[in-house]
Amino acid sequence: MKKFVLLLLGLAGGILAAPALPAVGTTAATDAGTVAPKPLFRDPVYDGAADPIVVWNKAAGRWWMFYTNRRANVPGLSGVAWVHGAPIGIAESVDGATWQYVGQAGISVPPEVGGTEPTFWAPEIVTDDAGLHHLFLTIVPGVFEDWQHPRTITHLTSTDLRQWTYVSALKLASDRVIDPVVHRLPDSSWRMWYNNERDGKSIWFADSPDLATWTDRGRCAGVGGRCEGPFVFDWRGRTWMIVDTWKGLGVYQSSDQLNWTGQPGLLLDVPGKGEDDGVNGGHPGVVVNGDRAFLFYFTHPGRAGTIKPEDKASVNLRRSSIQVVELVEQDGVLRCDRDMPTHIRLVQPAAR
Repeated sequence: MKKFVLLLLGLAGGILAAPALPAVGTTAATDAGTVAPKPLFRDPVYDGAADPIVVWNKAAGRWWMFYTNRRANVPGLSGVAWVHGAPIGIAESVDGATWQYVGQAGISVPPEVGGTEPTFWAPEIVTDDAGLHHLFLTIVPGVFEDWQHPRTITHLTSTDLRQWTYVSALKLASDRVIDPVVHRLPDSSWRMWYNNERDGKSIWFADSPDLATWTDRGRCAGVGGRCEGPFVFDWRGRTWMIVDTWKGLGVYQSSDQLNWTGQPGLLLDVPGKGEDDGVNGGHPGVVVNGDRAFLFYFTHPGRAGTIKPEDKASVNLRRSSIQVVELVEQDGVLRCDRDMPTHIRLVQPAAR
């Protein structure tokens, strides 16, 4: 979802000075790993990190976190313009516990797709058997004060996870599609799930043999209600989907990646007690590492629920933080405890 460039002193002009943010240090270490701090990470440029996806950067020997970087601390932006114009930020870590900002993803798209001031949301990254990285990204063609504008899922590729080359805009179910997640199926083909905003913000899916050509398959069976930000992963003999309901995370499982069964209740719906964690968790990303699974999510510490235009210019209401918690599976049910210390040690994944 890399050449390391520390950009805090060399960012392009016009970006406000970053606030003094808490260090992302550690508090304890055991064989299970270091206790992750709360918050796990705050973006030092815009203070608007959201929609995290964590991938292994083989060339660098580091974990890289890609995230939507909302412009939370930029003054003078009315409505939801601060959520638009967002770049994709990158942070890196050796172990998943301590993260450092390394800059922004280099993304360029044609004006017929992104306009003159493109908005980038919700990155998803997979790597094919040849080692080529594929980025599937929501693009809005401009900066707007409301939500009533087209969104397209686009395909880009990279050899270094830093600079991305535009390939195509996917033709999916409507002109307002967001939040792709791509998962490899047992036959080595690929499936994408995404949010179709024209269909009541439901989850739809599409299939591809090669990550380049996609066939839309319609609405995802069994995933009901309004939601967004699906994330799909295999763990403990099941395929899981976690979605953002804006009041916590819904959980589904499937044996065929076609039909889904929901589990009762939500994850991260009860506010936590840690710093920046006292609200519902949003837009998940999961890393399965060995026999363990870690749920990365973001919070708006100043408020709960979805974004409202009346949030005006309050940085406290707009800013967002990344958190992490370990998942536990028992008898086919996923649970997590955000108030227990999360020991995390991500190790290099095994070769496919």
